[in-house]
Amino acid sequence: MPDRRRWGPPTERPRWWPESEPFPPQGGEWRAVRGRFMRRMVLFAVVGFFLFFLLLSAAIGVVLRVLQVAGAGTELGMAIVLLGGFVLLFGFGRGWRRYARQLGDVIEAAGRIAEGDLSTRVTERGSREVRVLARAFNTMSARLEASEQQRRRLLADVSHELRTPLSVVQGNLEALLDGVHQADEDHLRAILDETRILSRLVEDLTTLSLAEAGSLALHREPTDVAAIARDTADSFGTAAKDAGVSVETSVPSGLGTVDADPVRLREVLTNLVGNAIRYTPPGGSVRVGVSREADSVVVTVTDTGAGISADALGHIFDRFYKSPESHGAGLGLAIARQLVVAHGGTITAKSEPGRGTEIAFTVPAERES
Repeated sequence: MPDRRRWGPPTERPRWWPESEPFPPQGGEWRAVRGRFMRRMVLFAVVGFFLFFLLLSAAIGVVLRVLQVAGAGTELGMAIVLLGGFVLLFGFGRGWRRYARQLGDVIEAAGRIAEGDLSTRVTERGSREVRVLARAFNTMSARLEASEQQRRRLLADVSHELRTPLSVVQGNLEALLDGVHQADEDHLRAILDETRILSRLVEDLTTLSLAEAGSLALHREPTDVAAIARDTADSFGTAAKDAGVSVETSVPSGLGTVDADPVRLREVLTNLVGNAIRYTPPGGSVRVGVSREADSVVVTVTDTGAGISADALGHIFDRFYKSPESHGAGLGLAIARQLVVAHGGTITAKSEPGRGTEIAFTVPAERES
């Protein structure tokens, strides 16, 4: 494991750092800022020391007068007062220097963050206020680093997903231009299918980015979730028959309505039912259920497929996560989760290898007047 400093640049280049940029980042603006801060702190300390000496001198005068009235030794009194004053002065200077240095560390670390070194951390030490500041700074820098890593992974994943259909389109077009293939319906349809895959991928990425940013517009209206569940299950009749899988529904009446976007809810259910059919072997079944629990309507999609391992189960709602058997982009369940969350609901998954999978999501129900 590489040696990593608590503040300042790590001793090794982070894996996510761009190859075209020098590491550690160049520039010294943060040093100038810290220098100005330290000079101001020193000036403030000098003024404080001057005021302290004025107060100390006044205190010495008062003590001397008292000692003269009491007939005590002036030299002893002076020695006691001066010793006490220097002890206080030493303690004040030491504490002030430590406090200024700790704040200076935070300023230096902030400068490194501004220049792109998101791995910077500061040591949580000193007074309670400084520790709180350092803890907040470390939390901020950790989130920035995680966000940057996620952004880079997203770019890499998108590039990977676009590469295959673009390569197919390019290859087919070059073959048509070179006369290797005839411009017949089969070859043109293959190109058209790949362009549809590209279009769907771009649409999914747009939906996901809007939902994650909280900017996805939902056209809410009183929606009958039971009717959407039945219609979605019926729409997969042909696909289920071709796959040798039966689709059942368990939708009682009188569930009421929810304030939701029916198009987006249908999109969630279409994704879940389609996945369930895809991963259920011939002879298996998929069950779509709708029920009412407290102030929510609960929709469940259960299959008798191969199930999901415990390690993979915690990642199925991550974007671009897909099993080795998957042929999609790995965006479907991530979009489903974001759409459910945008409606104020929750989505969960339960599965055991060899015993199928159950995915359930909730949508807040309309309150009866």
